[in-house]
Amino acid sequence: MRNQINTAIIIPVRLAATRLPNKPLLLIDNEPMVLQVWKRAIESKLGRVIVATDSEEIGKIISNNGGDYCMTSNMHQSGSDRIYEALMSSEDNSDIDYIINLQGDLPNINSKSLDLVLKIIEDTDFDIGTLVAQINDKDEYNNPNIVKAVCRFKENQINTEALDFVRRPNNHSLNNLYHHIGIYSYKREALKKFIESERGNREQELKLEQLRALDNNLSIGATLIDFLPIGVDTHEDLQRVKKVMELK
Repeated sequence: MRNQINTAIIIPVRLAATRLPNKPLLLIDNEPMVLQVWKRAIESKLGRVIVATDSEEIGKIISNNGGDYCMTSNMHQSGSDRIYEALMSSEDNSDIDYIINLQGDLPNINSKSLDLVLKIIEDTDFDIGTLVAQINDKDEYNNPNIVKAVCRFKENQINTEALDFVRRPNNHSLNNLYHHIGIYSYKREALKKFIESERGNREQELKLEQLRALDNNLSIGATLIDFLPIGVDTHEDLQRVKKVMELK
């Protein structure tokens, strides 16, 4: 059973984004986006919160606000690779059984979502947990920048297995495609297996780390939620999330 001691939220953050340079440092409600994400994690009260970064500037922002950070390699190919280094570098890491990988570009994530992504691995046999939401329009369905999870939910069901992840609909029915939210929960042994597995062609081609898990027989459970946090990848996304968060 998870608790404050055996659970960690690790936020992988780097400065190398090309579409939105220096993304973690952009201001939302007068605070850097990385700090906003860190605050949401702290508010959840689910466990220890660590920012895993390759930037001294980001580390200083977190440290100046009383938070924990870990300097990590700038060579990592995925966020989960980065959080594993931070996990293994942290004190008393052997006590941690559950790890949440919270992306550093989800500044308006809420505590309920973080609790649900943890709950799915706590209450089921899935190795990894993640979150999905309904796709509401055809543009979203066809947009390759929006990652889709292939799921077959039964009526009134909110938990099921994620069968695949795609960028384009291909031959999948709209009824089986869901907007994937880039948050993962890992059982410790599953994260270790993930890190020790080789990156396959699908992961490298589509730039989707979750395909490494599926290609190495790690099961991913998906929870359907009715809240879609705004992932910030473009200037338009930044303006949208500012409008939402700065009106509160």
